[in-house]
Amino acid sequence: MSTRKGIFRLLEIILSGYLLSACGSGNHDVIKEIGRDPEIEPDYSGVTVPANIAPLNFIIKETGTSFRINVISSAGDRYFVRSSGNKVRFPVHLWHKLLKNSANGNIKIEIARETEKGTLEKYSPLIIRVAEDPVDPYLCYRLLYPGFETYLKIKIIQRSLTDFCERSVIENQLISNNCVNCHSFNKNDPAKFLVHIRGSAGGTYFIDGEKISRSELKTAELNYGAVYPSWHPGGRYVAFSSNNIRQSFHAAPDEDIEVTDLASSLVIYDTERNELSPIVEKDTVKYMETFPEWSPDGKYLYYCRALQYKDGAEFSTIKYDLLRKAFNEDGKTFGPAELVFDARSIGKSVSFPKISPDGRYLVFTLHNSGNFSIWHKEADLYLLDIQTGNIEKMPVNSNETESYHSWSSNGKWLVFSSKRGDGLTARPYFAYFGSPGTIGKPFVLPQKDPELYERMILTFNKPEFVSGKIRKGPRDFEKAAKNEAVQAHWTGDKDIQ
Repeated sequence: MSTRKGIFRLLEIILSGYLLSACGSGNHDVIKEIGRDPEIEPDYSGVTVPANIAPLNFIIKETGTSFRINVISSAGDRYFVRSSGNKVRFPVHLWHKLLKNSANGNIKIEIARETEKGTLEKYSPLIIRVAEDPVDPYLCYRLLYPGFETYLKIKIIQRSLTDFCERSVIENQLISNNCVNCHSFNKNDPAKFLVHIRGSAGGTYFIDGEKISRSELKTAELNYGAVYPSWHPGGRYVAFSSNNIRQSFHAAPDEDIEVTDLASSLVIYDTERNELSPIVEKDTVKYMETFPEWSPDGKYLYYCRALQYKDGAEFSTIKYDLLRKAFNEDGKTFGPAELVFDARSIGKSVSFPKISPDGRYLVFTLHNSGNFSIWHKEADLYLLDIQTGNIEKMPVNSNETESYHSWSSNGKWLVFSSKRGDGLTARPYFAYFGSPGTIGKPFVLPQKDPELYERMILTFNKPEFVSGKIRKGPRDFEKAAKNEAVQAHWTGDKDIQ
């Protein structure tokens, strides 16, 4: 047996001995059945998890002098763990052994508390379902303070989903405290993505393997610059929206910030030729177009569209529908706009369309108005079956904001931002997607210290699955920021307003 395996095995024996040695004390001849689930935080009871997820450490929100935990895999393996106070932490090696032996089955967690009289009281067991489908090994997100825009401290973090390791990809303090904005991956590829940065080191940074290039995508014809990106699956083109964004503050006590477009349009960028072109809307009606999203086969570009805002109008009147255009890659041409979902007809607005890797399903956020749902408490996730046109509200929603979301590489997992914890800070939640009828109960990103979310005031923004480790780090972007941005060339005979 190797030294490492021997240490892991010794650890398992020690953990098992914690409970076994304690069972000799107190009056444990009779164990009282409490008849209900224990309250734990985070709530992992009844969730469905991938077979490679990090340990679901939690806090027991019950009273007791001590707690004993009995964990049983589907294969019959049994481990006894004694908590540290109210905290339950699983060794990574032991947890992954439980997952492996419970694939397509369940992990059962039995919790008992010891009273002051020395008796044991047992709760109903917690069941965690383990899917055979793995999740991408990494998650990438922007970490920043919630509230109105501030450049005080912004990082893009890559977090391992199989354990608790994390590292910074970008830290804005190394690039003159510039605002680190949107990041976007080409098909979850850690070696091909882009990042927007605003300020003195501003530009769009393209990562292609070992190369980082800095481009300036704002031209004289493009009044507001290229903002929200989406990679064409072929890897050559990126669709952007060009947005004139206004931030305002509500007077109502139950509402905070409103972020609104005053004008927006779509453009396409050719990474090989360094060319920007307008995606022209032939309709004579003036529209605002934003949040482009390519279909996985690259044949359609989906996006959100609203009637052009008129000065003096209430922002609450802005409603975005879901549309798409056919795309001919050989000629880089687009077909006419096709209405996919008329949200305005029901008094609602659409944002963040995201299509499953198989091209069958599209998840979007539906809210009352505008296109920036992160500040809308009523924002919920909806599922569109592209083949049948059926739309239904997903069972993953809460009474707080559900916002940005993305699919795993295999289409079996959805990650989305939710403020269900405190109504202010967004956390990444995961949900299993087998079919529209088999969607798992969401669970929050596991942390080594299960109390982290209670004391952490930073928000997790724009979570994206990544299929491997990002090799570039903060110093690479610090170096790239010192290079002059390469100006993109405008093609087309129309200015973009």
